[in-house]
Amino acid sequence: IMKSVLTTTIAAADTAGRYPSGSDLESIAGNIQRAEARLEAADKLAGNYEAVAKEAVDAVYAEFPEGISKNCTPEVRKDKCMRDVITYLRLINYCLVVGGTGPLDEWGIAGAREVYRALGINTAAYVAAFTKVRDRICSPRDMSAQAATELTGYIDYLINSMS
Repeated sequence: IMKSVLTTTIAAADTAGRYPSGSDLESIAGNIQRAEARLEAADKLAGNYEAVAKEAVDAVYAEFPEGISKNCTPEVRKDKCMRDVITYLRLINYCLVVGGTGPLDEWGIAGAREVYRALGINTAAYVAAFTKVRDRICSPRDMSAQAATELTGYIDYLINSMS
């Protein structure tokens, strides 16, 4: 089951053999109140992910001319970097839809740092990519301020997991 505020709250209450508490319900209500902004951000990201990913990969190669790894040709490196950035953007999109970090936790973060180290992949390059994504978001040009806040929260979560 994909983690979200709803599933986590219900699971915690069930494990404790209790009904959700008042603070649990407040947390769920806050999550629901932010849903419109999250869905706006998800829609804007889905509609523009290729341009966002290209800017992110360009930022990687501006800061890290060798890209993500020295273990393959430059074109393969750039293609793999683009593939990975697009995958992470999709996972962030899923997080926005479900209102929790479950998709990133389950499919993007769990064990990723160890795998990247084993393969000689530079996670600092991904940090640079997603820092660029985060820093280029402009409200109201791209989305509302609340939608931008929701999106940057998940981007920061990803950046912190890779740092």
